[in-house]
Amino acid sequence: MFRTDGGGGGGRRPSKNVLGGELEPCSTNPMTGFFRNGCCDTSAEDIGSHTVCALMTAEFLAFSKASGNDLSTPMPDFGFPGLKPGDRWCLCAPPWQEALEAGKAPRVVLRATEAGALDHCGLADLKRHAIDLS
Repeated sequence: MFRTDGGGGGGRRPSKNVLGGELEPCSTNPMTGFFRNGCCDTSAEDIGSHTVCALMTAEFLAFSKASGNDLSTPMPDFGFPGLKPGDRWCLCAPPWQEALEAGKAPRVVLRATEAGALDHCGLADLKRHAIDLS
């Protein structure tokens, strides 16, 4: 996976996860990511920072809907299948942080969470919600 370097040269560098390793895929079923490539990689155009690979829960989906971001209702015109508990999805980092503060944050896959998430979320918080730490 690749991330725009933002240096004006149009170059791309491999995306890193929040642990400093290579970014792993989050989900291809449903297909997720700002680029809809299955990964939570990002670029300067991704103003929402779709960088947190999260495991959907009924509690989080209800919280998100009540907050004005309905992730559970399908929107076929936009190629969005609607999410259900158990799906993995690249969430925007600021709403994940809001859910954390409300006690509703879903679990995360650190190896599939892009390092840009750290601009909005603390690594310790992400680690406390990780499903992929041994």
